[in-house]
Amino acid sequence: MDITPTYNEQELIAALKTKDEQSYSYLYDNYSGALYSIIKQIVLDGELANDVLQEVFINIWRKIESYDATKGRLFTWMLNIARNASIDTIRSKSFQNSQKNQELSNNVNVNSSISNQTILPDIDNIGLRKTLETLKGEHRILIELAYFKGYTHEEIAKIEGIPLGTVKTRIRNALLQLREYLK
Repeated sequence: MDITPTYNEQELIAALKTKDEQSYSYLYDNYSGALYSIIKQIVLDGELANDVLQEVFINIWRKIESYDATKGRLFTWMLNIARNASIDTIRSKSFQNSQKNQELSNNVNVNSSISNQTILPDIDNIGLRKTLETLKGEHRILIELAYFKGYTHEEIAKIEGIPLGTVKTRIRNALLQLREYLK
């Protein structure tokens, strides 16, 4: 009978920092699905998203000593690693070149009836949709563009046709509102 240990967050962090392999298995089993969901929102190719997920867990293994509990929860820290790795992947030259070299049929869905609609990320699977609905529409769209689509503040300003300072202020206000809501 295999008894798998469970950890509270502090115990898990302590075990991870000692490079305990069982704690990393626990971490992967309990968090890989949520992290993959975020990665898949940015890196649309499933195979590439799996590669990014593997890279994320390697980075967590290597960088666990830099985790600071006073700056946020473990999941938030890992989420930022996943998001940054995803954005780095889609901005890399090799990814850009692979996109240019794909056949047209891979990029265009001829039967698509939603070609002119904005497709928002499916973030229901980790419970964020309800949380994001607490934000004003102007704040929600900026959070979705920045955190789930990987756009920079400058790119968002161009897309939305608003000044860069306004984008930064609205995103900051939205994050403060989310922080209060989640407390």
